[in-house]
Amino acid sequence: MCYIVQGVRLWRSLAGFLGERSHALAGLRWGLIQIALLGLMGSAPPVSGAPTPETRDPFGTERYVPSAPGMRWQPSVPLPAVPESQGVRLPAGDRPLTLPELTEIALQNNPRTRLAWFGARAAAAGIGIEEAGLLPQITGTVSLQRSEQGGQAGNQIAWLTRYGPSITLSYLLYDFGVQANQVKAAEYVALAAALAQNRVLQDVVFQVEQAYYRFLGAEQLVRSNELFLKSVRTSLDATQRRREAGLATVADVYRAETQVAQAQLNLTRSRGEVEKARGSLASAVGLPVNAALRVQLLQGEPRIREISESLADILGRAKASRPDLVAAEAQARAARAQADATANSGLPTITLNATTGRTYFRGDRPLTETNNLTLNLNIPIFTGFNHTYSVRQAEARAAQAEAARDVLSRQTELEVWQSYYDVQTAAGGVSTTAVQLRAAQQTAEATLARYQAGFGSLLDLITAQVDESNARVQRIQSYLDWFTAVARLNFAIGVSDHTDYSIQSR
Repeated sequence: MCYIVQGVRLWRSLAGFLGERSHALAGLRWGLIQIALLGLMGSAPPVSGAPTPETRDPFGTERYVPSAPGMRWQPSVPLPAVPESQGVRLPAGDRPLTLPELTEIALQNNPRTRLAWFGARAAAAGIGIEEAGLLPQITGTVSLQRSEQGGQAGNQIAWLTRYGPSITLSYLLYDFGVQANQVKAAEYVALAAALAQNRVLQDVVFQVEQAYYRFLGAEQLVRSNELFLKSVRTSLDATQRRREAGLATVADVYRAETQVAQAQLNLTRSRGEVEKARGSLASAVGLPVNAALRVQLLQGEPRIREISESLADILGRAKASRPDLVAAEAQARAARAQADATANSGLPTITLNATTGRTYFRGDRPLTETNNLTLNLNIPIFTGFNHTYSVRQAEARAAQAEAARDVLSRQTELEVWQSYYDVQTAAGGVSTTAVQLRAAQQTAEATLARYQAGFGSLLDLITAQVDESNARVQRIQSYLDWFTAVARLNFAIGVSDHTDYSIQSR
């Protein structure tokens, strides 16, 4: 009962201070009463029967959960709308885009570049956060207090209202390098984030190159299938003429028609692959997949270059120029600096605290001034072994970061090694398929001439035409393999010059 009386007195004092006639205060009082009654209902056991939903979930949080494990969640709250992607600026004019232009558009519009850039900005701001700990901290406070005291003997002190401003200064004078190590760790983290952004840019360039070469390969495959369709239609016409002359059977005509149908099916599929490759390229560039993207095609046979740089030199360049590998080293140094800061946090610290302020009273009482200057020596004596395990954890994380760096270093060597020999193999495949395609074309032409002259069989002609088509496809694939292998090698090294291959060639 005593607490209830004191509560009523406090309420009356608050009402007198704020104005009890205010509608807002009346609403606040009724809201407090409702919250109190709701808390009593939720904490007390029900008198009879199961608790109501309002008692079990007074804030209605179950609307974010399905009613049963096997049921889908039906939205009962407004769902956030996904905004449209940022506008993409394409070069003026309706003209085909080259690979450098596509790469420039991708670097400006791919969401991954923004993601990495903002991550680097956030890491850079972390340096300022840690640097702020080296400066004095100044806090201003304006307080308002109303109090009443009463004793058991019946002595009652009237309500007293005091208010006034104050300023507090706190300055860390010495902490055995804890804050300095934290600043160093933040600087390494920011360095790692900036290098990670560079790696993301290289990855975007690599993805654009892959999609671009895949599109070129699909487009060349369409041309190959168009030539194959034209060739088998010529064979069908020759077979029909031979059938009219009595030199071929109806089975030969059906077989030639089958080849034409198969060629048409291959052409339809290859055209579908072109559109899929176009969508993949648009997505890599940062455009909608249905964007009307025009790409400059290859004019003539591309020039194949041989690598003159040794594998050992390429491996050395990779260790020096791979941004993610250097970022891993920066992460390891950041973890080591954080471990040093954690170890030094168990040592004493010296801080300086200063406070000045004034207190005013309602009525005739004069104001008071307060000035304090304190020099503290904080000596950690026992923290429940918190510091011991914190140091152990920080040391383990530093060693883990160093191990992650070593793993990435070995992975880099393997990627460079495999990509190097992929380039060598692809270069050999280009020269081999050139000879293969030339021989297949000559064979198909000679076989068609013999068949049109009334010599040879349809099976020989179909076989020669299929061999020519396969040789042409392998020729296209060899170029695609070489371009992709060179792009992959540049990416493994850590360079991304798409106009003049960064690997030294002759």
